[in-house]
Amino acid sequence: MSSKMEKHMFNLKFAAKNLERQSKKCEKEQKAERLKLKKAIEKGNLEGAKIHAENSIRQKNQALNFLRMSARVDAVATRVQTAVTMKNVTQSMAGVVKSIDSAMRSMNLEKVSALMDKFEKQFEDLDVQSSYMESAMSNTTTMTTPQSDVDNLMQEVADEAGLELNMELPQGQTSAIGQASASQEQDELSQRLAELRKM
Repeated sequence: MSSKMEKHMFNLKFAAKNLERQSKKCEKEQKAERLKLKKAIEKGNLEGAKIHAENSIRQKNQALNFLRMSARVDAVATRVQTAVTMKNVTQSMAGVVKSIDSAMRSMNLEKVSALMDKFEKQFEDLDVQSSYMESAMSNTTTMTTPQSDVDNLMQEVADEAGLELNMELPQGQTSAIGQASASQEQDELSQRLAELRKM
């Protein structure tokens, strides 16, 4: 492996580790925001709770993005390594080609077939490796923070803490009908917010 290639590979691996560390940092922040969200719900501070819910989801998405980028950088580093390995494989393949050539001249078809199998196997291994890497990378997609996610997280944290989350509920109104209309209002509000975001 040339020293230049080695340096590139080292830098890429180092960058991947850094991105992974950033991802863990965001995960910590996400948990901290989730705790603040729980405290805000306990105090009945709905506006504050919404802010902490948004922050928590944003940090989660950021952690995922850093993790994805880390995986992509690591995949590139692996490709550099593969390219270097390929150079070595190509040299060894030259020997295989020579063997095929001499086997063809002697018309030993059994030998030619065995050498071709060996030759194709080397290529297959590399193809499987790179296609696996590409599918793993393309499976990752970016995420946004829809209002429903914020509401769901707030509800989840409230449930975990055994707290009552009165989203749009007037004080004292706890009948099933009241709750149904409140959640309907909340859905309509969420839809209107989603429409506004699209503009």
